[in-house]
Amino acid sequence: MGTRANGEAAGSYESRNDLALRSAASDPAAEPQSNPSNTQGPKSSHAKQNSKIELEAAQSNPESNAQGLKSEHSRKTSVNGPKARQPQSKDAPDSQVFKENATPSNSTANQAMTTSLPDFVVRRNELFDKFKRQRHAEILEKEKPEINVVLDLGLDKQGKTKAAMSVAAKAWESTPGSFLKHVDKDFSSDIVIAKIDGKELWDLDRPLEYGCRVSYIPFSSTEGRNVFWHSCAHVLGEACECQFNCLLSHGPPVEQGFFYDMAIAEGQVVKEVDWAPLEKKAAQFFKEKQPFERLHVSIPDLKEMFGYSKYKMYYIENLLPSEGSTVYKCGSLVDLCLGPHIQNTGKIKAFQIMKVGEHGRDKNDDSLQRIYGVAFPEKKQMTAHKKFLEEASKRDHRKIGAEQELFFFDDVSPGNAFFLPHGTIIFNALQKLLRSEYQKRGYQEVQTPNMYDVDLWKRSGHWQHYRDDMFSLEVEKKKWALKPMNCPGHCIIFGHRERSYRELPLRMADFGVLHRNEASGALNGMTRVRRFQQDDTHIFCTQDQITQEIEGLFDFLKCIYGLFGFPFKLELSTRPEKYLGDLETWEIAESKLKEALEEFTASGGGQWELNEGDGAFYGPKIDIGISDALKREFQCATIQLDFQLPQNFELEYMTAETGSKPKATESVDGKPDDAAGSSSKPKAPGPGRARPVMIHRAIVGSFERFIAIMTEHFAGKWPFWLSPRQVLVIPVMPTVNDYVEEVQQLLRAQKMHADIDISGSTMKKKILTGQLAQYNFIFVVGAQEKESRSVNIRNRDDQETQSKGELIPLDDAIRKLKALRKERRLINSI
Repeated sequence: MGTRANGEAAGSYESRNDLALRSAASDPAAEPQSNPSNTQGPKSSHAKQNSKIELEAAQSNPESNAQGLKSEHSRKTSVNGPKARQPQSKDAPDSQVFKENATPSNSTANQAMTTSLPDFVVRRNELFDKFKRQRHAEILEKEKPEINVVLDLGLDKQGKTKAAMSVAAKAWESTPGSFLKHVDKDFSSDIVIAKIDGKELWDLDRPLEYGCRVSYIPFSSTEGRNVFWHSCAHVLGEACECQFNCLLSHGPPVEQGFFYDMAIAEGQVVKEVDWAPLEKKAAQFFKEKQPFERLHVSIPDLKEMFGYSKYKMYYIENLLPSEGSTVYKCGSLVDLCLGPHIQNTGKIKAFQIMKVGEHGRDKNDDSLQRIYGVAFPEKKQMTAHKKFLEEASKRDHRKIGAEQELFFFDDVSPGNAFFLPHGTIIFNALQKLLRSEYQKRGYQEVQTPNMYDVDLWKRSGHWQHYRDDMFSLEVEKKKWALKPMNCPGHCIIFGHRERSYRELPLRMADFGVLHRNEASGALNGMTRVRRFQQDDTHIFCTQDQITQEIEGLFDFLKCIYGLFGFPFKLELSTRPEKYLGDLETWEIAESKLKEALEEFTASGGGQWELNEGDGAFYGPKIDIGISDALKREFQCATIQLDFQLPQNFELEYMTAETGSKPKATESVDGKPDDAAGSSSKPKAPGPGRARPVMIHRAIVGSFERFIAIMTEHFAGKWPFWLSPRQVLVIPVMPTVNDYVEEVQQLLRAQKMHADIDISGSTMKKKILTGQLAQYNFIFVVGAQEKESRSVNIRNRDDQETQSKGELIPLDDAIRKLKALRKERRLINSI
């Protein structure tokens, strides 16, 4: 079953590598639907995929929904539930199970294991076989018409796209896997899953049901890795049931592997000594090449199949559509799952347990054991992954943050960073950069309250969709909430007086403090916090100005990310099945975004991808992903069009036809006309007036998270303009200490961060200390330097200057440092 995008839980972990799956906790969390500029938790690419391959996480406690876990299984649990999902046809999900050559579920391997399996597993598998036979009979009665299938055959050896191939096929018989003979062998060996018509992931052994276009997804892609690791999570669950006689909760893929949560006997804890037996069991499953079998099951049958588990019953009773859902069988494991999966366990060649620990959402929930793992289709990939983890561990922002005294956390305020002086320098430099760009690009900075009457949040829609993640309090018998985003406040500013078309576009920027009530288990360093600031901006414009504004935002992105050396890619998400507003408005907005993206590509800005149906319910969006020095992907920036908030707040401007200038009016107080949260329809703009379009945008997103990303990207070696330790001045002998202090004062007069070391340590030790502290430059001065008013400069990034620096006149050195800072160059050279 799935989990929240922010994935990681708190706990006392035994780990082969503390960083092993740390990035799972850094995932971008799902952005609040009414605030697209929330980028504290950039969505990671896998989070979006989880919504399609698992019954995803809700935030409910199943304790009250099912009883029966007595003795060792009597504790309550934290169980996440699935997102609402469109019902599938009854026949569609399970057809692959009934192929003529399908591997029977009661294989020899399964029979051999049955004697040691828990009774509930044996009973569950018997029911699977029973329901499978029933569905098989139904499938046999189906007509199997001829269909046409178009195959996308991947790339040739020169990296060019091969011409598509059209093949004849039969509905309910032909599978995507049966066409792999047409695919280049080098490409097919990496294939994990198929995709139908560019939208739906499809098991390779699942028969097609209609004519379609089939493309193949390799492990090297994000979608491919997610499917592969999801399948590996099932294998881990199978091994855990065999070893611990446990009750499984859910097991999704995460950014660097997968995990499974389970409840085991009271007092038992999974220890490192248990890892090897689990890995041994998994290795046996790989040798057996256990197929993944898919079956659609009705709700009554699901209850019969999973009645032994309050965890599975919670999903069934509360979160599944009335038509039922799918289960997947792999060896002895049958689990609630939307899939898809790899063909069989033989595709897994390397598997390793990485971390174990206790997982619970809060003190009232069950304590579940969580086991993390990682796996690959080739052993050499595991070797490379371990090297990656080793390097990532060295760059861990929490480690570097402590070593360089940048920031820390304390239990007196969980999820809230304490920025130390050196960390504050970085924070302020980043904010200064953005302010300088705001001035050039026509942004107006505002400040808005931290706390609002909940009536405002009801009007905006956040209270209905997001209140569990907000901090609320009661003052003088009224309910208030700390703001988790700035957009409603900006709507109040726009609407507090009449606006004219001449004022548009109005670009409103805000660095205000935001608070979100993140679950304690989701908190993770600076990548997931409760209190943060972000470069939040909302642009109010006309529909005709959308393309121009988006192009301006692309230029802004290139400017900012280029300074840090972050390559980025763009993805357009279009209208979802459930959306607000009229179709024509959506189509116009999407066409304007596509127009801006095409223009960006034509100007050399890079390619963009289309993600159909994944836009927010209130408007299409462009997600921007960046890659760091370790090729890890993060989403910090987002650009989203919003038609709903301007309507909720009845925002309007006078059009050119009105012909009048702005005039003061009564303020908009943000409250509904009658009862808070009423469903009264907003008034349509009158003659000569129109609704503005609202563009939510953030580039760095959460400052805290962006600083964490930068810390790891630069490995603590900050560019000069951003560095809190720019220059260290060291004397050769005490007699030049006065010159050392003079050099420091001259540098500080130019607003540079300069320190001196006139302690009794040896010069060699002083230099080593400065190098370890990652000073950009170390100035060594002696009698010669004092007499000539020069400095001997050692460059952090130039090995040739480490043993003997370069002698430069002091005035020239200061001038060059000022130029280096002004130009914000990445290269540490003067």
